[in-house]
Formats: sequence, C-alpha cells, structure tokens
Amino acid sequence: MEKKDTNAPVRTEKKMDRQHRILRVTKRLLIFAGISMALTVIIFIPTFYCGSRLLISWLAFECGIIGGFVSIQQRLKKIDDDELALLSKSWASILLVPIYGGIFALVLYVLFMSKLIEGSVFPTFAMPVFDNPPTTQNIVDLLKETYPQTPVDFAKFIFWSFVAGFSERFVPQIIHNVSKPK
Repeated sequence: MEKKDTNAPVRTEKKMDRQHRILRVTKRLLIFAGISMALTVIIFIPTFYCGSRLLISWLAFECGIIGGFVSIQQRLKKIDDDELALLSKSWASILLVPIYGGIFALVLYVLFMSKLIEGSVFPTFAMPVFDNPPTTQNIVDLLKETYPQTPVDFAKFIFWSFVAGFSERFVPQIIHNVSKPK
C-alpha cells in the first residue's frame, strides 16, 4: 500500500505564497524604479533645454539607486522567507537598499574627486580651481562645473556609480580601507 504525502498541499501552498510575495516585491520595485527614472528625467530636462549644467551628483545618486533596485531583484529568489515577508509588506524596506545605493554612489563620487581612490579603472574629473582663500562661489562652481575629463571617464563614472548601489559592501569596504591608519 502506498503512503500518501499529507504535507504536499502545505508545501504547494507555501511555494505559491512565496511566489506571490516575490511578484508583489517585483511590482513595487518596478513602480519605484519607474518613479525614480521619471524624477531623473524631470530633473535633467532643464539641463538639456535651458543650457544649464548637468549636476553629476544627481546622476551618481540615480545610478546608485538603479543599482540598488537591480540588486534587490537579483537576490529575490535567494532570500529567506522571513526577509521576503518583510519586503512584501513594507514599502520602506524595499526603498532602503536603493536609497543606500544612491548615498554610496555619492560617497564614491567624493572619493573619486578627492583622489583617495584612483587608477586606470576609475574616472578622473576636471574641477574648477579654488581661490585663496576659498569662497562660497568656489563651492557652487565645484558642484556645477565638476565633470569627468573624457567620455571614457564619464562611462567609468556611470559604471562605478551603478556598482556602488548594486554591491552593498563595495563602498563600505573602500571607506574601511581608506580610513585605516598607515
């Protein structure tokens, strides 16, 4: 006589519940990614049509956010049920990783500008010269007129900003290494 598996319906129900949660989180990620991209377009439209300067810091932040969204989506099927349950119930939990990604991309941008990390794989920037002593206008000019030196540097900047958001440990590890006493 064959023994019936009485746990099969429970396993099927758990699997369906997990798939439903993954779908819910994915939909929320798409909504937030879409809103984020729309806000970026709204921010950048004046820079293209009004002759204003593109603020590279905003671009770094947005690339970090996108990296964070992609990171969460890549990990969804591997995370445990408790974390998945939290993500599916909380909008804030879904936003946390991308916002950290944006912040990490800004920190990485500062590390590039300060030349605390440099090398052929990292971008270099053309920056305005400060007066002696520096003025408030120098800071404004720094924010408005700092750009990657070449198109290749621009591409590196975009790539590393995305990586800063995608890899949650990348920028904290750099900070740790840079801040070690020598």
